[in-house]
Amino acid sequence: MVDKVIPLEDAIATIGDGDMVCVSGFVGIGTPDGLLRGLEERFLASAAPRDLSLIFAAAPGDGKAKGLNRLAHSGLVKRAIGGHWSLVPKLGAMAVAEEIEAYNLPLGCISQLYRDIASGKPGMFSKVGLRTFVDPRQSGGAINARSTEKLVEVKELQGEEWLFYHAVPVDVALIRGTTADPTGNITMEREALTLDMLPIAMAAKNSGGLVIAQVERIAAAGSLSPKDVVVPGNLVDCVVVAEPEDHMQTFQTQYEHAFTGRMVGVVDQNAPMKLDPRKIIARRAAQELPVNGVVNLGIGMPEGVGAVANEEEIIDHITLTTEAGVLGGVPQSGLDFGAAINANSIIQTNQQFDFYDGGGLDLACLGMAETDASGNVNVSRFKDRFAGAGGFINISQNARKVLFVGTFTAGGLQVQLDNGNMSIVQEGRNRKFIVGVEQITFNGAYAAEQGKEILYITERCVFKMTDDGLELIEIAPGIDLKNDILNQMEFEPIINDVKLMDERLFRDKRMGLRGDMLNMNMSSRLYHDAGNNIVFANLSGISLDTEDDLEAFRAPFEEFISGLGQKVNLISNHDGMSIAPRLVGKWVDMLSRLESQYYMTACRYSTSPFLRQKLGQDLKNRAIAPHIFETQKEAAAYLASTSSA
Repeated sequence: MVDKVIPLEDAIATIGDGDMVCVSGFVGIGTPDGLLRGLEERFLASAAPRDLSLIFAAAPGDGKAKGLNRLAHSGLVKRAIGGHWSLVPKLGAMAVAEEIEAYNLPLGCISQLYRDIASGKPGMFSKVGLRTFVDPRQSGGAINARSTEKLVEVKELQGEEWLFYHAVPVDVALIRGTTADPTGNITMEREALTLDMLPIAMAAKNSGGLVIAQVERIAAAGSLSPKDVVVPGNLVDCVVVAEPEDHMQTFQTQYEHAFTGRMVGVVDQNAPMKLDPRKIIARRAAQELPVNGVVNLGIGMPEGVGAVANEEEIIDHITLTTEAGVLGGVPQSGLDFGAAINANSIIQTNQQFDFYDGGGLDLACLGMAETDASGNVNVSRFKDRFAGAGGFINISQNARKVLFVGTFTAGGLQVQLDNGNMSIVQEGRNRKFIVGVEQITFNGAYAAEQGKEILYITERCVFKMTDDGLELIEIAPGIDLKNDILNQMEFEPIINDVKLMDERLFRDKRMGLRGDMLNMNMSSRLYHDAGNNIVFANLSGISLDTEDDLEAFRAPFEEFISGLGQKVNLISNHDGMSIAPRLVGKWVDMLSRLESQYYMTACRYSTSPFLRQKLGQDLKNRAIAPHIFETQKEAAAYLASTSSA
């Protein structure tokens, strides 16, 4: 039996000049910092290896000196292809200064591309990145002028545009796990995430390359459970045991059991966020959280939404996710970002993006650095500062609903809150709503064409995307429209019916979002569009457990419908609705009576396939045409087609 456990220096000595090196890691989680330290020390001592190419998905770095920042030395790196660059600023500075060739591709696409490299495919097709800076008709993801190789092409398949991401063979993979045995089998029981360790190792091995693994301990041969092994030994060439300081669970936390699921962590002791613009924005975004929905929260400002959801005791009614592979639990922030306390599941990053890209997200909440009149958003490039897109493009293009969040201005903004009102004490130095964004990370017109629901949430106002551009829909109490909004923008938004933001957002006590989410009164759930004679009914999150619950629903609903004095068309949202099995018969009997008495046509929609199937069958059993769809748009389209016919 070959013992693959070797000293750090011997492992690093296998990396040669010009090699393409793939580095694992999401911030500090899964980042093989010991291997990167060894590579840096070898280069500083011997000027070798030289002219490496790097490929990485999720910025393995701490924003200072660790992770890939260790490799930012002239001559060591020739080219870098990365998904997120914000936490590798030393490498990013070399890219902006044109000292290296550099590319920024969507994090999810790089993560998925590892699998296609492993399977020997020439590349990967995806719609992610169309009409953003990744599109070759803009910059093709190139960060600077010296980056001339075309890594992305536009292709047409069955009459539709797609982007084709070229495969990049991997010479060396630097990965990380928890435990190895002498034959190189790797487990990850103490890691906060599994990331893409397996596809990265496969990509290198099937490219004819080497796989070097960093672990914290060695187990006896044959002692590891095969179900615990994430990377099998046949894919691993050598193993290095890291020093404890090079193998922190995250760059912020040495080790937390609750990040791994090995212990249930206590989350209700977290101190509430202080009431400031960040919390106001997080609260307003939290008002959009869908009952029983799947949600992604981006890094930075969006992280506060999870904290607010926890404080308002609604976190158990949504599934928060991070692109790193976490589903459920309480996502963490700062240099712990990517991990979660008490996650329901932790899957590979590429699998998470398969879910995202296929439309699995009900809502995404993402940062917003620059926005223009067309609704384009830039979070990736600002003159000499380069952050990269990360998973932003995958998520923003494919979530059913997107919230962009950020302060209205940046750089020194100060506000005052008084009895539910806001005033601006000091305006930020930098405007964020500008004529044209420096780089298109999100294309507003493309989203509008797809019929996406997009909101832009700030501490003082809210905009929504329309076919004609950005429309102002809400303003904070105490804020002056002209002085505090229009005069601080480089363009004039569409202004029609502007409402006041909820004054509870600006008070230093709980808002009661749990009651809003689960017990919304019927007057807030029903709206009659008199022009088209359509009643929109939001039944999302209603729970009917007793006959009293059923009657409490029926009475105000029927009073509203009957009070219109005419038969109407109905479109109702059933997302997250639950009905006790013993009440299903009475519920559907009630629907049947309401339909015959009050409706011309009734359409229903839910993103839950199970609910659509179950409700549809119950309606059919009572000779009611179900007309149940996945989205409101589909339901409205059906209603329009019946009206025109």
